[in-house]
Amino acid sequence: MVTELVRDATTAPSLHNAQPWAFVFRSADGVLELHADPSRQLPYTDPGGRALHISCGAALFTLRVAIAHRGREAEVSLLPDPARPGLLASVRVRRTPHADADLDDLYPAVHRRHTSRYPFADTRVPRQVWDALAEAARAEGALLVVPGPWHVQAVLGLTEDAQWFDAEERGRADELDRWTRLGRYASDVAVDGVPDYAFGRHPRAGGAVVRDFSAGRTVAGRGTADFESAPQLALLGTADDTPMAWLRSGQALQRVLLLATCHDLAVGLSSQALERGELRWAARDPLSAMQHVQMVLRLGYGPTGPRSPRRGVREVLTIR
Repeated sequence: MVTELVRDATTAPSLHNAQPWAFVFRSADGVLELHADPSRQLPYTDPGGRALHISCGAALFTLRVAIAHRGREAEVSLLPDPARPGLLASVRVRRTPHADADLDDLYPAVHRRHTSRYPFADTRVPRQVWDALAEAARAEGALLVVPGPWHVQAVLGLTEDAQWFDAEERGRADELDRWTRLGRYASDVAVDGVPDYAFGRHPRAGGAVVRDFSAGRTVAGRGTADFESAPQLALLGTADDTPMAWLRSGQALQRVLLLATCHDLAVGLSSQALERGELRWAARDPLSAMQHVQMVLRLGYGPTGPRSPRRGVREVLTIR
């Protein structure tokens, strides 16, 4: 069962699809540990490890969903050993007569959820769906707010600024090149990174908070498209900005993503403007209780995006 649980957990999203997680199953006491994999941290884009923790938090939440789906209960301890900061969580799987039905209900979305970098229809997301997504974030100790029109334009502007800054930094450009897979062969054999078939269309018009993974390189058959004139964005954030808060953000993010998928929504993720301190502070609404924005989400109705590759369980799971 451990193999199946980890396989489900690794469907979680991660920055540049770096998949910065490692699992260790302690067979003697039945504890599954979640570790950060420092070799998969992005030193230029994520020097402080914020995105790494968010990614691993998303994998942890998916693990909780997978455990509930199998009629068990997850007893989770976050950052259980201060002397081992790379140990992000320990999970003990317990038998229970009543598994968490809310988590189990999300399981059908685990393998359906994909990050979309395609245009969405102008159809508005119903208010009750927004409310449900906000409640999902609160359940994991985070906030989800829907910015007003002026705030949306500000976030779009910050993203555009970040794209220009990134293009001028050789280290970030090299890092992006390392984690993208161009060409049919590279895409077909990839087990991590972002393959060119997942780049989405190049924005021709409209407001798109979509990272350009091509970075000026030619991608055969990619094409261009008009994105939404009024994108529907949501900001996910926390009151604190610590490794614990980042792990909670990742769990909240995945809970929101899976619930959105259950509502047949497509979701794109954007952190480009949040990867720079001088831009990140401006992304929040000063009237909101959200002190630190952790992720920008673009939601709507449209293509869900293709499945990005994942490493095999044998590469991420150690049994002792």
